Amino acid sequence: MVRIKLIENIQNKSKRSLEDKKIPEKLTNLEIPDISLQSSNGEYVQLRRKESFKIVIYCYPMTGRPDKSLPKNWNKIPGAKGCTIENSTIRDNYEELIKLNSLPIGITTQSISEIEEMTKRLKINHDILSDCNLILAKCLNLPLFNVDNKDYIKRITLVVDNSIIKKVFYPILEPEKHIQEIISWLKKEN
Repeated sequence: MVRIKLIENIQNKSKRSLEDKKIPEKLTNLEIPDISLQSSNGEYVQLRRKESFKIVIYCYPMTGRPDKSLPKNWNKIPGAKGCTIENSTIRDNYEELIKLNSLPIGITTQSISEIEEMTKRLKINHDILSDCNLILAKCLNLPLFNVDNKDYIKRITLVVDNSIIKKVFYPILEPEKHIQEIISWLKKEN
């Protein structure tokens, strides 16, 4: 019985791995859904836009808080660790992104109050939106993982041009270096 369960687990992981590899292919050239999500300042931000600049939508699981413990075994979950550094490197490269005609927008499943705390503490200079009800995640079938009965979006970046997803970065294995991947791609496209 244990051996059967082990084989089933291995088969399920293998199947998920194959499905994960198809995510960029499935999302590229899709139109971004016509939805608005609430930002840390309380305003709603429209994701579908017909503007001359690109939108870099980077989704991440959650940023930790100094006054709260992370979920158990959080740092052992592939891709969970690194959200604070990813937000900080995007903040630090904001001007470069603007020069490349691109606007960064972060999206997480955290609540507005959690996002507000993080944006103030880290001095984030761009919108961070809450998808706590998984509206965008469900519309695009974004990859999720569950910890303690809460769903989190896996780390993924969508570069949107004229409401169409033109580039998908997934999986993102080194969040601290991811901004350089984004900038390199944008430079090639400009």
